[in-house]
Amino acid sequence: MKILTVVSHPRKNSLTFSVADRFAQGLFEAGHETEILDLYRNGFDPVLREADEPHWSSGRKIYSPEVEVEIKRMERHDALAYIFPVWWYNVPAMLKGYIDRVWNNGFAYGANKLHHSQVLWLGLAADSKAHMAKRQYEEMMNQQLNIAIASYCGISSSRVEILYDTLDSTPVVQEGLLTQAYQLGLNYEDDSNPHYNNS
Repeated sequence: MKILTVVSHPRKNSLTFSVADRFAQGLFEAGHETEILDLYRNGFDPVLREADEPHWSSGRKIYSPEVEVEIKRMERHDALAYIFPVWWYNVPAMLKGYIDRVWNNGFAYGANKLHHSQVLWLGLAADSKAHMAKRQYEEMMNQQLNIAIASYCGISSSRVEILYDTLDSTPVVQEGLLTQAYQLGLNYEDDSNPHYNNS
């Protein structure tokens, strides 16, 4: 399977990128191919301007050159993964802008839907699992990413995985987080993993 892995973090030497590396290692060892798209180093502009505003009266408008490049990139892959820090209990503005611009009308929804078989949303949270559960933040993220975005755009299998307590710098915790990321790559296609299925 060809998987597009999109990473959103301003620092290359971040835990987010270490997680992305270990996730990719798991994918490779499971026999998958992956392309890692680094939104910051790629110079992606997350601001939606007039050229990429949805055109409701046509099936598939031609968007800006930058967006058309990213649409073609998505079309070359069978499945998707997004790796990001959880900021304000949501995806970062960079990733939200990427979705706003690239998952656009006529390509991801409307006259056409995405062809990808599945998507993984892998977030890194400084918060604890207990605190996020108390406030139902993870449930909120599941509703937004799995249903309001992935399901709306035709992806049959979508799941959110959160790595918690990411500011704990003790080696055992850090290695545990990286091991979780590796296992998520290794078992990317494992249907026994909990996920949202809209079929």
